[in-house]
Amino acid sequence: MRRLLVLGVAAVFLVGLAAPAQATFGTVLPTLSRNLVSYYDFEHPVRGNKALEQDSGRSGTSLQLINGGGDMRVRDGAFWRSRNSLQLKQVNPTVAGNDDWKAGLYSETGVPSLRAFNGTREASIMGWVKMTGQNPAPNSNSANPADFYGAIGLAGVLTGDSNGHTVRALLELIQVDGQLKLVALARRIDGGESQTFAAAEDWQKLLPQNEWVFLAATFDFDTGAMVLYRNGKPVDGKYVVAGDPWKLEGAPEPDLATATDPRGIKIGGSYPQNNREGNACNCRMDSLMFLDRVAKPWEVHLQYHWMKG
Repeated sequence: MRRLLVLGVAAVFLVGLAAPAQATFGTVLPTLSRNLVSYYDFEHPVRGNKALEQDSGRSGTSLQLINGGGDMRVRDGAFWRSRNSLQLKQVNPTVAGNDDWKAGLYSETGVPSLRAFNGTREASIMGWVKMTGQNPAPNSNSANPADFYGAIGLAGVLTGDSNGHTVRALLELIQVDGQLKLVALARRIDGGESQTFAAAEDWQKLLPQNEWVFLAATFDFDTGAMVLYRNGKPVDGKYVVAGDPWKLEGAPEPDLATATDPRGIKIGGSYPQNNREGNACNCRMDSLMFLDRVAKPWEVHLQYHWMKG
């Protein structure tokens, strides 16, 4: 009897969610919409400039489609309500240049519209990823043809003192103990150490070639907790850095990220100011979400199934 009651309450809750979501973003769980700082579905170019993508989140931070412009929007939606996704790729593997297709924005003085991540206590990043080519990509900054990048850039929010690479919160693939791993990586203090939570499973099983996968990472700067998700389910893994890299011990409390505006967002590689190529991703991305709080496990689960329909 008790189990039937619980299931009944859950059913009523889910039915109650349907109308608000359709009325707002259509593809975003209503409980997440208030904390949705930036949301890019690659269906909304800025009028008059197809190289810019509108932000459907509350911050209104337009995203630059770097080097490929409007051609980076391709007809390949990650889920049934999506038509387009963003193609990211390395263009010239043997040339030390900065022509890789990536997305983002950068300002040395910080991006005021991303102030929600200034002194934030929590953050989350979610989105769809589809590997579409050789990963990791050849290191175009190296003269050695056998040299490959040690990371595959996905999506992150930069620190307030970033050179275009260092991040406050990030979803990426990096080398951990000599192996490429899917990770959540974050830095609480500008200029300080980062902590990494690395998935245990082989990254190619988590992100098979030519298959859309819904990834999420959550970051709690007060407790030090990070969680990775794949297709709505938590991913087993481990923290990489021993000790207290975020300097959480002692006063003051709560522990927050540095009170600086992030210098931008990077998607599909580093250096969104486009002064060099780094950690290129031969992949597609769809419906990227940046939130200023930790999404609860049930919200990540429902967000994945909400989009899948």
